[in-house]
This record gives sequence, structure tokens and C-alpha cells, in this order.
Amino acid sequence: MELTLLGTGAPDGLPRPHCPCAACAAARGPLARAATALLVDGAVLLDLTPGAALAAARAGHSLNGVRQVLLTHPHEGPAVELPAGLPTAGRVADGRVLSLISGHRVRAVPMDAPGTGYEVTAPDGERLLYLPPGGAPAGLPGRAPAGGVRPVRDGGPAPYDMLLADVLGRPDALARLRAAGSVGPATDVIAVHIGHEAPPGPELDRRLAAAGARAVPDGTTLTVGAYHAVPDVPRRTLVTGGARSGKSVEAERRLAAFPGVLYVATGGTREGDPEWGARVTAHRDRRPPSWRTAETCDLVPLLTDDGPPLLIDCLSLWLTDAMDRVDAWDDAAWEAGGAEALRTRTDALAGAVRATRRTVVLVTNEAGSGVVPATASGRRFRDELGRLNAAVAAECEHVLLVVAGQALPLRG
Repeated sequence: MELTLLGTGAPDGLPRPHCPCAACAAARGPLARAATALLVDGAVLLDLTPGAALAAARAGHSLNGVRQVLLTHPHEGPAVELPAGLPTAGRVADGRVLSLISGHRVRAVPMDAPGTGYEVTAPDGERLLYLPPGGAPAGLPGRAPAGGVRPVRDGGPAPYDMLLADVLGRPDALARLRAAGSVGPATDVIAVHIGHEAPPGPELDRRLAAAGARAVPDGTTLTVGAYHAVPDVPRRTLVTGGARSGKSVEAERRLAAFPGVLYVATGGTREGDPEWGARVTAHRDRRPPSWRTAETCDLVPLLTDDGPPLLIDCLSLWLTDAMDRVDAWDDAAWEAGGAEALRTRTDALAGAVRATRRTVVLVTNEAGSGVVPATASGRRFRDELGRLNAAVAAECEHVLLVVAGQALPLRG
């Protein structure tokens, strides 16, 4: 099955008309994206957008052979002119299956937001799923309604060969499809409906790769089911940065497209501290509902066990607890064995990061940056956090520094 992406942008395109934002200002030339539309084997057009015929011609194709034009979402503004010779565009009722003269089968998939997804099966059996902007299949995982995406069972449908979805806007859709078995390790995940909320340039590719997805330019033709190197999802990532730099948001973003993440909060709860409670609540509210939370500093067993991805936030609070346990704040205790005891704990943690088979994202703080703490215990914490960060970073394939909400790759 051959698929040509006539556009890969949001419904308003990129750059958005008359928008002064930085993302739109940077979206020029090959970085510009027309509204998403897909041409399947020259026979099926998914979404009708302005300039579809010209876009097809630029990609070396014609719309003359199109036998079905299907829309995925309500179109605002003036009606789009239908190119001469094309059948009338329309949407299909949820669950309905169309068998086309070309041999393709198209099934309408219900969404949890306005719009319709389409599962397209080629005559040779290749399967793709195309989702509308801002939409995820309804009823996932495990309880798909009639006509919805069916979870994979023994003897059931294999994972899709290709998924085209709003990966940046609805990463939870990808997580839910993974949980249902509809997206597997070999599924080629293509990000579409890319708008000005997306980061420009290499940052877009880096963020999508963390979700196991990729973006392609408008006019790209892909062969569904053909081998393509799926982006490697980083297995161990350290995210560091200063206070309020956006490092926790960046860490959460990196795992938003995966189901069942275990969020490990090393700070615990603090009785009688409403400001700390408000911080904890804010963190909890922005996590996907499918994530679980564990409040613990006992990290080595979690890293040793098999299981879903871990998000550990953060190592600086873990270090505070570890220093409490060895009485590292007292100078005499520190000299009498506290330093050695702490080193044993930090070495064990770094070793567990090295040996873990789980996907893990760790958050830490950058301490120091030229500021010398006024107390010996403060300087001790700064030094030990620097050593811990270096030891853990050495065991991670990817290391990111977050400054003013911008993630700067230091490794990977």
C-alpha cells in the first residue's frame, strides 16, 4: 500500500495565516506544512484540503483515480472546492465498513472527540490507522465498543503497520493504542496535524523520537508495511536543570505516549506544609490518568524489577533522604563513616541505573553554577549532588539540560 502525504499540518496549516508567533515565523520553505491529507494508492483520499490537486501533482501523483473521498473532522470556514472529477466528500458512520472497487476496505473508527478515524486495509493485507486532529479512539484499552479499535487477542488482528495521528496534541492516544496492542514495536508511527504548538526544527524530531514516532515533509510517499527503522525510544534519560526550568514537564512529556508509567515521587508528603501540598497536587493533576504513583526513595528495587516505564522525580530529594539516613549533615558523623556510607548508596543507585531493563526517565537539579553555599553542610550537599548527577548521567543514553523551558541535548 502506497501512501502520499499531501499535507502534514494542522487544519489551519503551518505557518498559520496572520499568526505572529515564533513557530510560525520559523515555518518557511521545507518547514511549512499544509493541512493534513492522505492519498492511498491513488484510490482513496483521506481529508480534502485546499490545493489537494496541486499538492498531488507536486508529489508526482494525480487525483484522477480517486474513488472515495473521506473526511475525518468537521471543517470550519468556507467549504473547500471539490476538484473536478472527484466523488463527493463525506464522513462515514462509526463502525461502518466500505469495500471499494480498488480492493481496499475502509472502516470508520469512533473517536472520543468530534471526528472519525479510518482503518484502511489494502488488498494485500497491510493496515493503517489514520486519526483526526485532537482525537483518540474511543473505548481503549480493552473495552472497545462496536466498531471501535479492537484490542489484540490471541488470534486477533495484528498491530497496525502504520499509524498517522496527532502525536504531539494527543500522546495519550498513542499510549492507549500501545496498551491495547494495536501499536507494536514495528508500527511506523507518523506524526500529522502538526501546528504552531509544535517546537520547530530538530527539537520536533527529538521530541517525536522519544515517543517512538517521526515526522516527514509534505509530499512524502511511504510504503505501508515496508521496513523502516522505527525511532529508538531512549531507555535511560536524565533530565537536569535549575529550579522552575521546566525539567519535570519535559520528563513527563517524554513518557506521555506510553501506558502504565510508574511515577516515583521521592519527596513524599510534608504534614502541615500547604505550599508543598499544592506543588504535589499540580504535578499529579497534569499526569495522564493511566499513570500510577509511588512515594518512595527505595529506588534500587524498582530499577531492578521488570515493569512499565519509570519516571523518577527527583534525585536531589533522593539524595537529601540518603544524607539524612547516614547523618551526613553532622561534620563528626560525616568523617566517622558517613561519607563512605553515602558513597555506597550512590554507587548502588548508579549501578541499578546501569543494569535496569526498564525505560526510565530521571529528573535532577543542577546545583552550584558558581554559587558557594554559606554552610559546610550546604557545600557538602552541592558537592554530593554534582557527583551523583555525573555518575547517573554516565549510565544514561540521553542527557538533557532544560533552560527556560527549552531542552538542550547534552548526550544522545
